Amino acid sequence: MIVTVTMNAALDRILTVPNFERGHRHRASERLTLAGGGGITVARALKCLGVPVVATGLAGGRNGRRILEELAEEAILNDFVRIEDESRTSTAVADPMTGSLTQVLEWGPLVHAVEIEVLMEKIDYLAGAAQMVVFAGSLPRGVDDGFYADAIRKLNRRGIPTVLDSEGEPLRSGLEAEPFLVSPNQAEAEAVVGQEFSDESDFLAALDRLGDLGAKNVLISYETGCFAALREERGQPKRYRAAAPQLEAVSRIGSGAVLLAGFIAAWLENAGPLEALRRAVATGAASTLDIGPGRFDPRAVGPILPDVVVSELTPVA
Repeated sequence: MIVTVTMNAALDRILTVPNFERGHRHRASERLTLAGGGGITVARALKCLGVPVVATGLAGGRNGRRILEELAEEAILNDFVRIEDESRTSTAVADPMTGSLTQVLEWGPLVHAVEIEVLMEKIDYLAGAAQMVVFAGSLPRGVDDGFYADAIRKLNRRGIPTVLDSEGEPLRSGLEAEPFLVSPNQAEAEAVVGQEFSDESDFLAALDRLGDLGAKNVLISYETGCFAALREERGQPKRYRAAAPQLEAVSRIGSGAVLLAGFIAAWLENAGPLEALRRAVATGAASTLDIGPGRFDPRAVGPILPDVVVSELTPVA
């Protein structure tokens, strides 16, 4: 079983608006409402891949109740801590004519110390039956930037592998706790490293930098694939690039989290690095063919797999 932790869960509303123009009045041709947040997206994708998963985190107010209802409708097992303040709403406008996507994200609820303590107890309990714990997404107000680092250290002492997919200071602090795997996207990795990536050498240097900061394995996702530094047993990490074929993407929301879920599913089946990356990138690419973070047809992965190119790269001198 995999446990996913979503500290800043959201009620996601995605509107499809053809020919969207700022400052004009529009009518949406489609509307989709579902539970959102980094860990929930990973959980949804893992369930789609047939991996047993339990989602936990924080949920509060009417939005929190709706989030839990949406998870129940999708048959995603969950055990969230109910908090006093209101969970956030995230709104996205997708224009199928141009492929553009506009997102409006709220900051999230104010969380009290006692609520964080209850969640830590729940994570400790659920982790007892878990093969891996995934921390994904931003932190809401009132949660210290070192929360992920503290949680990862506790689980490391119990020998439970952890995965971190976050940004900013929570990611920096989490790296120091030496998680089994970190999975930022390109922009998140650039913020930690302190420079933009313009070519392959920049990605390679970033893989090494994130490893130096504490990560045992690293995935850096970008629009059509990922760069990775993966360890086999106790050896030095090997570096890879995996690229998906060109597809007519409908929406890329959550594709990085789906790529991560695809990698976790393959890794737990003891797939080698090349096969795990191939399946991860194909799964992430398949998710761009549907609207909604973490939603995809598993049957779409197979036809993409043969066209995913994975290559081992030379370390930076």
